[in-house]
Amino acid sequence: MQVKRTILILMALMTSLTMTAQQQGKRRFTLDDLIPGGATFYQHSFPQPLYAAWWGEQLVEQNLDFVTTLKDDGTRGAALFTLADVNAALAKAQLGSVHHLYATEFPCAAEPLVLLDLNDRRALIDWTKKTVVWTQPKDTTASAEDWHADSRNLAFVRAHNLYVTTADGQTRAVSTDGSIDLLYGESVHRDEFGITKGTFWSPTGKRLAFYRMDQSMVTKYPQVDITTRCATLDPDPYPMAGEACHEVSVGIYDVQTDKTVYLQTGNPKDRYFTNLAWSPDERTLYLIELNRDQNHATLDAYDAQTGRKIKTLLEEKNEKYVEPMTPIQFLPWDDTKFLYQTRNRDGFNHLFLGSLSKPSELKCLTPGTYEVMEVLGFCKDAKSIIYASNEGEQIGKSYWSVDTKGRRHLVGAREGWHYGVLSVDGTRLVDNWVWGGDTKVGRHVDLVDTRTSKVTKLLMADEPWNDYAMPEIRVGTIKAADGVTDLWYRLVLPTDFDPTKKYPAIVYVYGGPHAHCIDSSRYYGVRGWDIWMAQNGYVMFCLDNRGSEHRGLDFEQTTFRQLGVEEMKDQICGVEFLKSLPYVDGNRLGVHGWSFGGFMTTSLMTTYPDVFRVGVAGGPVIDWKYYEVVYGERYMDTPQTNAEGYASTSLLPKAGNLKGRLLIIYGGNDPVCVPQHTLSFIRAAIDAGTHPDLFIYPGDGHNMMGTDRVHLHEHVSRYFDDHLKGEE
Repeated sequence: MQVKRTILILMALMTSLTMTAQQQGKRRFTLDDLIPGGATFYQHSFPQPLYAAWWGEQLVEQNLDFVTTLKDDGTRGAALFTLADVNAALAKAQLGSVHHLYATEFPCAAEPLVLLDLNDRRALIDWTKKTVVWTQPKDTTASAEDWHADSRNLAFVRAHNLYVTTADGQTRAVSTDGSIDLLYGESVHRDEFGITKGTFWSPTGKRLAFYRMDQSMVTKYPQVDITTRCATLDPDPYPMAGEACHEVSVGIYDVQTDKTVYLQTGNPKDRYFTNLAWSPDERTLYLIELNRDQNHATLDAYDAQTGRKIKTLLEEKNEKYVEPMTPIQFLPWDDTKFLYQTRNRDGFNHLFLGSLSKPSELKCLTPGTYEVMEVLGFCKDAKSIIYASNEGEQIGKSYWSVDTKGRRHLVGAREGWHYGVLSVDGTRLVDNWVWGGDTKVGRHVDLVDTRTSKVTKLLMADEPWNDYAMPEIRVGTIKAADGVTDLWYRLVLPTDFDPTKKYPAIVYVYGGPHAHCIDSSRYYGVRGWDIWMAQNGYVMFCLDNRGSEHRGLDFEQTTFRQLGVEEMKDQICGVEFLKSLPYVDGNRLGVHGWSFGGFMTTSLMTTYPDVFRVGVAGGPVIDWKYYEVVYGERYMDTPQTNAEGYASTSLLPKAGNLKGRLLIIYGGNDPVCVPQHTLSFIRAAIDAGTHPDLFIYPGDGHNMMGTDRVHLHEHVSRYFDDHLKGEE
């Protein structure tokens, strides 16, 4: 065994020497190269892109100063218009100018019209006539906008009130009593259940569904504005788990009649209204309702003209939780059939085909132990659905086509991580992808026929980081704490790796639901900071524990009512794997994470105090009773019904366990993990006689942006250098 071990070390040393020779003369990264907000981040961090868009069924390429067609063989066709053409038309209409054509849109499939989003208005230019044919004013103070391409109606929010500007430029107030307590047209339910906005146009843009949220009953967290001469309160309605929750209703505004009706849902107390969807004929609005316990959901239909409830189509129950994330989608070729997504039927998110005549008789179109991630659209010619899933690779995302009989085939490459844009009729897909194991090609852009899977290569961009001294990145699996489940890890070796040396190692952790760290995207999703630390002599390790996304319902629900417990057990399995590596110094281990990862970092430092020497926790949850109502109660139930779970996962009683150096960082006005979390832990540590360090970014929210983000990563790096790297 000793001879075998010596041979392996020699082989590793030879490989290391070869790699070191290859790295000589290559550039070294700066933090500005690697961190968003850095001065050189956008210059050095991304492979060459292809800016492409669909004009109906015609693919066009957008460049700095011209737009041209792209043929099916990938070659350029004729130029449609130039930057000079566009600016001449804008100047003639006294509308200023634009600096590039990368962001042009083509909303009219049958007309030669290009949409420009200017500072104070939208404008359509006919590029054949080289004239502005339509404009619409925008409110520069609007906090949200929703423009409908066919009707050209615009919905927007100003000072919590909802307005609609019609195609002819008339602006109407849909509400007038908006305030911090009463929001119109804004995202509700704490941005959960896939909700990202508060307005929803009907198919032709004649009607607008919108959210109205009353949060007058919600306790206001006392955020502080330090920019005033004497610091002032800036209260933020923040419903904590188990406390009074906001109440939501759904309105429908009719543009033609200038009238609004509200859905007759009854008392909205302790109810969530999610996943709004219009019927193709605009007569019916569908939504999915959940109870506050989030273990019972119903798909309901409402009359869009009267607001009257028509019927409940189907319902879902789960002893832990149901989590609808996507509205139903009607088939373009059959108004009586719809797609419904759920993980509650067989444990994985799949596409189910439903019928309005028999809605409860759902047919699974995508069975298997994998997750459907998104529906990209429909191919009307083949009567198929184009969707993304990780069927081909557990840490990948690839595109597939399935018809209503359940016959499916791969669309494009199987490996890697894919982002796509469908043509209007769904017959062709622009597929932008990369595979993490390919260090030569930084980006593929393919044109794929969704019916035949024929691929035409549009772009193969070189990997720009090949000019830099890159660390070696490995991925693999280890067993979870249950001894059965495979968990994916990513290992980043020091840039000038020497297998005979012992290196300090840092575990980067997130660990929470609806997120993952390891995938088949570029360099397996490695973070810029990981590369920076590897360049500075650290082994960087990351593990997606049970509870993270894209692995099915059982994998996620393992953590139910005890957030952090099973996740930490899995992370310790990762630590044991790290310590088994001959080049890792098991006495110099660090851990770092943000948000849920900040909670995990603090948990690991205080639950396993002899494992990690140094930790940096950013924006952490400290006690789940201080966290917001929807997310917190989904995974933990309420403090009243799960007192034991809240008590056992709280980090306040563990503050006295701290042995290593722990730095906690938070934004001074964090609206997500409010400052009460961190401040309560500091108080508990003082009372217990332990000594964590604290750093605040005054005026920042949950995440640092711009140059503050670069400063943050420099500060975190210094902390590990000071307390981990130099200590043998």
